[in-house]
Amino acid sequence: MEKVKAKKEFGQNFLKDSTVLDKIIQSMPQNSNHIVEIGPGLGDLTKNLVKYKDVRAYEVDTDLIGILKNKFEKEIEENIFELIHSDVLKIWEQQISLYSSKYDMIANLPYYIATNIILKAFEDTNCEHIIVMVQKEVAEKFTANVNDKEYSSLAIITENISKESKILFDVPPESFDPVPKVVSSILYIKKDLNAKINKDFNKFLKACFIQPRKKLSKNLQSILAKEQILDIFNSLEIDENIRPHELHSSLYSQMYTKVKYGRDN
Repeated sequence: MEKVKAKKEFGQNFLKDSTVLDKIIQSMPQNSNHIVEIGPGLGDLTKNLVKYKDVRAYEVDTDLIGILKNKFEKEIEENIFELIHSDVLKIWEQQISLYSSKYDMIANLPYYIATNIILKAFEDTNCEHIIVMVQKEVAEKFTANVNDKEYSSLAIITENISKESKILFDVPPESFDPVPKVVSSILYIKKDLNAKINKDFNKFLKACFIQPRKKLSKNLQSILAKEQILDIFNSLEIDENIRPHELHSSLYSQMYTKVKYGRDN
């Protein structure tokens, strides 16, 4: 079989390291959830996943669809593996979930859309666990704690939607073909299926972190009058000079409540 060339427009870096593949499999939750894989590529992770559970995979690259159909002909016939040729973000626009019942997302995500995919998975009420390979910097943003320089709106959103979030392990560039210029990490998130996404709160957080190194009060001036900001800061005993990454998530929630419902709440 001729060598498949990775395509830049799809952010393709094929994971080849069998040790890393084994570690991903070992990190799978012990449950009866279905598996959804996004961007199966050449099927190196897929062939391990289908040994344990039924898998639905979404692949956008037409050239890879033919390769995957040949490689997993038997599994497709036996209904162990379902391959959908589509852009997963477009699927989410058309339907609220990638699968009809509870599922775990296990995937090596394309770097350029990884954040969007994870945020969409947060909104997908059937998605329970997320185990995905992403750029290390992205994984750190989702798992950061207050006062970490990586602490951002993503960390607060993750804290509000999850029971647990952590980086399982890092993956060196040499584990891929072609070799990327960055270190990757396996990000693990266990969602709280009773938690609800508040899109207005998330928009508020984005405004708070619009310029992460500036003062929070300065960032808030894009959506609030200076007097209102000082009012809220005084009522919550927040330092006027505080920067966005220095404020605990609970205070962001309290600030949002005051902005939305008035200063006496």
